[in-house]
Amino acid sequence: MKKTLASQLDSINEYEREPVPEHQLKGLKSFIGMYAGEHTAGTEFVIGPLFVVHGVSASDLFLGLLVGNLLAVLSWAFLCAPIAVKVRLTLYYQLEKICGRYLVSGYNIVNALMFCFLAGSMIAVAATAVGIPFNIAMPGLKDLYPTSIGWMVTVFFVGSVITLVAILGYEQISKFANICAPWMILVFIAAAFAVMPQLGITSVDSFWEVAQTRIWNGVPVAGFSKFTFWHVTFFAWFANMAMHIGMGDLSILRYARKWQYGFASTTGMFIGHVMAWIASGILVAAASGEVTPGPIAYNSAGIAGAICVMIAGWTTANPTIYRAGLAIQSIVPMVKRWKVTMVVGLVTTIAALFPALVMRLLDFVALYGLVLMPMGAIIFIDYYIIPKIGLRSNYAEVAKTPFNVAAGLTWLVTLLLCLSLNFYQGVEIFFLGLPGWFIAATLYIIISKLYQQKAIQQQEVKVSAKSL
Repeated sequence: MKKTLASQLDSINEYEREPVPEHQLKGLKSFIGMYAGEHTAGTEFVIGPLFVVHGVSASDLFLGLLVGNLLAVLSWAFLCAPIAVKVRLTLYYQLEKICGRYLVSGYNIVNALMFCFLAGSMIAVAATAVGIPFNIAMPGLKDLYPTSIGWMVTVFFVGSVITLVAILGYEQISKFANICAPWMILVFIAAAFAVMPQLGITSVDSFWEVAQTRIWNGVPVAGFSKFTFWHVTFFAWFANMAMHIGMGDLSILRYARKWQYGFASTTGMFIGHVMAWIASGILVAAASGEVTPGPIAYNSAGIAGAICVMIAGWTTANPTIYRAGLAIQSIVPMVKRWKVTMVVGLVTTIAALFPALVMRLLDFVALYGLVLMPMGAIIFIDYYIIPKIGLRSNYAEVAKTPFNVAAGLTWLVTLLLCLSLNFYQGVEIFFLGLPGWFIAATLYIIISKLYQQKAIQQQEVKVSAKSL
């Protein structure tokens, strides 16, 4: 039986080192469901309350969410999707062609670890709901370490289920999300409406008044910095920077029939993020400061709310662990993807034991996007600009080098400059992604020109020496 199961898993082909064939391409529905499911996440029950405690005003929140999420959709549609459907390769194999095996291996380790921590926070959120029927004490957002054996058992159970779905591959992930997304969205909305009377909201007019005075009143909780329209805008835009500007969703959108399917991210941004962040802000106001996701949802929508948090965590962690598995598998291509994904799932589940992941989610998401962003700029420039200035795209593959110095220096220098602005100039990490992208793009063009010309000259010298 074990041998049969292993052989079935071995037969799952995710085209890790080849273009996705025509007969495996997916229709628009797959991406609408996947984006809605992935971005209607259990972590929205964390992000929404964090906007409240950081003192965002109601007007800044609504306008910032509108602008920021629109920019995110446009980034998926015009930056990531066109390249994805033309090359139809995973992010990791595309980077290997550009950067070389040594450099991309280092990048993939960093990438996979960050995916693991991100998925771990989602597992932790789902576990806060799973433990409710068993009266398991849930850790608060100020707890750093596991608080009970019951919590640890719950996390391992949730992590096992999520890892199993990720092992089964993209098609099963998509099916899971398509089934769950519509129901989750309805529960989010129903939960928010259910608690509105507690806050004194009885009409559209009273909603705005209460929103300004009791929910998003513009006053941060003691110990938290003040957030403005710009914080909300840039966080909404760059919360998934690693996926669109950082090109992480090359691995997902390579299955799309058309590049326009990048607009399917609208369901994730405007139904998932906008709706869920607003709803969770309302719920935390009604819960008088309680911010643990499971109890918040349970108190407002009963068992349906708790199940919603659990499923929302699953639908987001599934594709995240899938991506992490692809990242590690590209380093050890001889090992089957399902085996790598199983190990990745274990690491992710261990990370989920620590509630600190959830407590610092806003900062972590911003840092995670910033670290991976320069490689997205490199892919964009390498595909569109490098050939037009007489240089070679996919340089590592063409030159048969394991390390593209131009790409390595671009990644390192961009991160050093961005982090210097954060540490020494006090520029908040939310605002560094945009200038960082242009820094990386400019550096890659300049360094590539110098590097490739020098490599050509060295090759000519070797050829001349041999002819003598």
